[in-house]
Amino acid sequence: MADNSFDLVVVGGGPGGYVAAIRAAQLGLATALVEREHLGGICLNWGCIPTKALLRTAEVFHLMRHAGDFGLAVDNPRVDLPAIVKRSRDIAAQLAGGVKHLLKKHKVTVFDGEGRLAGKGKVAVTKDGKEIAAVAARHIILATGARARALPGIEPDGKLIWTYKEAMVPTDLPKSILVVGSGAIGMEFASFYRDLGADVTVVELLPRILPVEDEEISAFARKAFEKQGMRIHTGASITSVQKAKSNVFAVVQTADRKTHSLTVDRVILAVGIVGNVEGLGLEGTGVKVEKTHVIADGFGRTGEPGIYAIGDLAGAPWLAHKAMHEGVLCVEAIAGQKGLHALDKSNIPGCTYCRPQIASIGLTEQAAKEQGIKTRIGRFPYIGNGKAIALGDTEGLVKTVFDAATGELLGAHLVGAEVTELIQGFAIARTLETTEAELMATVFPHPTLSETMHESVLAAYGRALHI
Repeated sequence: MADNSFDLVVVGGGPGGYVAAIRAAQLGLATALVEREHLGGICLNWGCIPTKALLRTAEVFHLMRHAGDFGLAVDNPRVDLPAIVKRSRDIAAQLAGGVKHLLKKHKVTVFDGEGRLAGKGKVAVTKDGKEIAAVAARHIILATGARARALPGIEPDGKLIWTYKEAMVPTDLPKSILVVGSGAIGMEFASFYRDLGADVTVVELLPRILPVEDEEISAFARKAFEKQGMRIHTGASITSVQKAKSNVFAVVQTADRKTHSLTVDRVILAVGIVGNVEGLGLEGTGVKVEKTHVIADGFGRTGEPGIYAIGDLAGAPWLAHKAMHEGVLCVEAIAGQKGLHALDKSNIPGCTYCRPQIASIGLTEQAAKEQGIKTRIGRFPYIGNGKAIALGDTEGLVKTVFDAATGELLGAHLVGAEVTELIQGFAIARTLETTEAELMATVFPHPTLSETMHESVLAAYGRALHI
């Protein structure tokens, strides 16, 4: 068993962990990374990237079935499920290989195993229950991520009741699916399977789907999903689940206290995540854990000097890009860089890649009202945009929220084609603290979907040109 000394050890090789390790190496820190399973973590291997590959396939299939709308004839398109899954897994493998190459390029030492705190400045690395390395470092970043939350009585079994992982690699296409939870993960899988032809029912405990989004955007998205044939129950819960040999019988209690029963081929659980805090050796340290997540400040510092936490382990929002930026900030603070600013979580865009897509940043209209801010609201529908009409995708809305007194862009909320790409324009605007004046003065190219953003700003001030 080798003895190894480093400036920094990162435990967990997901988006936050591997980016932190690379940035540390760039800054001249001797760096090690401990990863127990897959470089790139859940996001790259079982989350962000492969799900987008699946959703792209579903989008193409949807377009094929509507080829006649574009003057094309595509006869009898069909789903080749093994090929769909293989494409998704191949993309994940390609990118995992890319992460391995980047770590090698930056001379980051990678340990294949599980990391556990083993005293001040020490990490024990184990594999298959045996210790394979004792690593010493002045600084230790915990980036162990999170896993899917289970519900009592609806525990995943990998066969009939799935988590996101099983939902990504089906061997057969279910004819009917019950999705429990309507956040980003739930709605992405609901969208994927519906576009491939499955009968989809969504059950959400809260009063509306996509509950973190602006209420108006949630309502718009719900209408779009129901138009596609999804059945959606909000303010509802699953009161019982009975598994048969090849299907599941479930009872849903709706907001009006009525019960509805349904039989589905598969259930997908998408009811949030819990942090991977177990087995990290946090006992006896000053690291505080609250609701399965490690408490850390804006630079990843925990209550124990020399120990840091980033990414999903450190709490919401549970987004890969948040983890990456946390990793960079944490390492730059460790390296003593000057002029750093803690990550402003209100400037982190959120994206959901269903059809239609949803993206947002900053305050919702309701949140602004709750803070006592007088607002000006702008709205612009996709139907008024030439590029959307040319694309044959006019189902969308861009909504902007401004401070009526200062013109500050408080938030932006979008639903429609490619809004997950458009949102970055509003993210830059928020970071640069632009007002409505700068946004109005910006020249947006024509014809593009981005013009909907400009028109929404103009609409907030009674100046919209195309509605």
